Amino acid sequence: MTKSDTTRARLLARGLDTVSVGGLGGLTLGRLAQASGMSKSGLYAHFGSKEQLQIALLDEATRAADRAVVAPAMASPEGLPRLRALVEGWLGWPPRAGLGGGCPIAAALFELDDMAGEVREHVAALEGRWRALLADLTQQAVALGHLCGDLDVDQFVFELCGLYLSHHASSRFLRDPAALVRARTAFAALIERAQGAQAR
Repeated sequence: MTKSDTTRARLLARGLDTVSVGGLGGLTLGRLAQASGMSKSGLYAHFGSKEQLQIALLDEATRAADRAVVAPAMASPEGLPRLRALVEGWLGWPPRAGLGGGCPIAAALFELDDMAGEVREHVAALEGRWRALLADLTQQAVALGHLCGDLDVDQFVFELCGLYLSHHASSRFLRDPAALVRARTAFAALIERAQGAQAR
């Protein structure tokens, strides 16, 4: 890595932890410059604008989730074991990735829901790719006979994402100590219904 690459990686690591705690709106080029001991003009050389910094941090969050959640899950056998591993790793993943707060992308879904612009569009694209991964793993479980053949995969993914966001709000905002247990119970019930879909 060049010196510029090393500096950019250090800035992203510091900025990612900051947005994990305070959200995208809580981070500015000036604040990151101050925290990093750099000039604001130096930061502009790396990111150019607040929006580009936010997009870079969202991409860094995605890479962190890939390392903490996706890569370990892909080591599990295909089908339902892999889907279970992904969901288990997904619930409460930020601390395992070294972040001081919650998931920046989950927070951005609420922070930017009524906004417009390139940052919102980027979050929408990231969320779309994540849901596509969930759908692919669910389809694999269906193809292998682990879930019923007539399963409505889109509905399954919709409910799975709702389960995750409920866990996120319960654990991060309400600080409910039972949030993880409740999320696991809800996921088990979702799987049970998906395995019995043909009987309906």
